[in-house]
This record gives sequence, C-alpha cells and structure tokens, in this order.
Amino acid sequence: MTAADDFALHRTHLVGVAYRLTGSVADAEDAVQEAWLRFSAAEGIRDVRGWLTTVVSRICLDRLRSAAVRRETYVGSWLPEPLLTTGEDADPLASVVRDDGVRMAALVVLDRLTPEQRVAFVLHDAFSLPFNEIADTLGLTPEAARQHASRARKAVAGAEPPPRAALAEQQEVLEKFLRAMAGGDIEAVLGLLHPDAVMIGDGGGKVRTAVNTVSGADKVARFFLGLLRKYGYPEHRPVFVNGDLGVVMAAQGDVAARVTTFTVHDGKVAAIYDIANPDKLGHVDFLV
Repeated sequence: MTAADDFALHRTHLVGVAYRLTGSVADAEDAVQEAWLRFSAAEGIRDVRGWLTTVVSRICLDRLRSAAVRRETYVGSWLPEPLLTTGEDADPLASVVRDDGVRMAALVVLDRLTPEQRVAFVLHDAFSLPFNEIADTLGLTPEAARQHASRARKAVAGAEPPPRAALAEQQEVLEKFLRAMAGGDIEAVLGLLHPDAVMIGDGGGKVRTAVNTVSGADKVARFFLGLLRKYGYPEHRPVFVNGDLGVVMAAQGDVAARVTTFTVHDGKVAAIYDIANPDKLGHVDFLV
C-alpha cells in the first residue's frame, strides 16, 4: 500500500476531526492537506491514524487561536461555515455530517470554549483519544488536558441542542414553515416556532442579516416577515446543512447569497441559523 492509499483510508476521519475543531470548511481542508504533506515526508509511523489525528489537531489548535483573536473585532454573531452534502450515503462527507456533533447548533455551543478546552473536549469525548495523546497535542501534562476537558463539559452543560429530529419530521415542519412565510401568515408562522426560538445571523459586517441574536417566537416571526415585506420571497433550493435540512439562496436584488439551516424540536422550529458572510460561502454552489 502506498502512502497516498494509507492516507486516503483516514481522510474522511481527519476532515471530521478538523471541521469539528474549527467549524471551518476551509481550515479543515487546509489542515488535512498540511497533514498529508507531513505524512508523505515521514517514515516509520506505526499508528497512522493516531499520528495523523495528532498532527491535524495541532494545526487546528493554531487556527483556533488565530480565530479567537480575529473574533475580538468581528461584527455581529459568528457562525461556523456550513457543510453542505447531498444526503446520500455515497457523498464523501456523509459519515461526517451523520454525527450530531457537527450540527450547526452543536458547533455554536463549542464556540463558547477556549481553543484548549475545545480541542481537549472534542478529542476525548467525541473521538475517545486518551489524555496522554491529547496532552501531546496541547503541549501540556495529561492532568492539565483532563482539566481542560472537564471545564469544557461544565461550560456546555445544559446547552447541548436537542437530538436531531427525524428527516420526515424536519421536512414536514419546514415545508409548513416556508409555506406560511411565503403567504405572510404570521399566525401560522408563530404556530410553527418554538416559544423560545432563536434566530442567529452571520454577515460579518459585510452583508445584511441580524446583527444580534433574535430571541422569542414573536420577535423571530416579525423579523422574517418584515424582511419578506421589504425584499419579497426569495427563490431557494433545499439542501442538507451539517446533516440537517436547510436552504441555499443565491443573491437576488438587494438580498445577499446565504445558507440558512434550522433546528427542529417537538414539531416546531427551535433555531434558525443564517450564514451570509461571503467569506464563509466560497465553497457553496448557489445555482437554484
């Protein structure tokens, strides 16, 4: 088996690790590519998967630290880059998005952690890496790595999103929701929103979306219906965004291109994530 064949066996796993750590498609792809360059030049590696996971994690840790600095001046809310798939098992990323941990709602929770906490938490709780290996990645003692993971668990306790709704339930709820929106039926929209629904937009200060989180069914409904009255009902196509149903909308008039995804819980829309920052959508096909 060649080095390229050996690496290919682990590539999907590495993309999943890198994306879950960074929330960035571009950073994940760059980290995996850099890991390949290092792997192709290395010799005598016994545990290929473990070695590559450590390398990718170290690269991602550096990216996370840089991102933390950039966010200090970021305009509005920060959302992960959307990971779009076809919903078919043949899709190379199908196994990545099948995991609840890469859902938009779950990644938003991870964004509350420090880079060290996120790496320790994800590598241990999601990928079952022992703390001695995580310690090597972080450049710390195993006990310090364990403490980072413990603090991360406490930070996200009670904030984990509800389990992913079945596809049939998502389809039914979103079809009704989008139909109610298109008709401007505020009562129907309110009936399909969870009372504690939130809408989070990420335009990066470059395009229009909600700058601050919109909370509560009434405010979310009025926010969206206000946009529809001003700009009209945009054309869109359904897609899978981080494993959940969402829509892709190309730029139309004064409305920028965007990817919007939803969290459905107990037959209602519990959260809406609107990613419109063009820097996070370079990998998206906007053909409707």
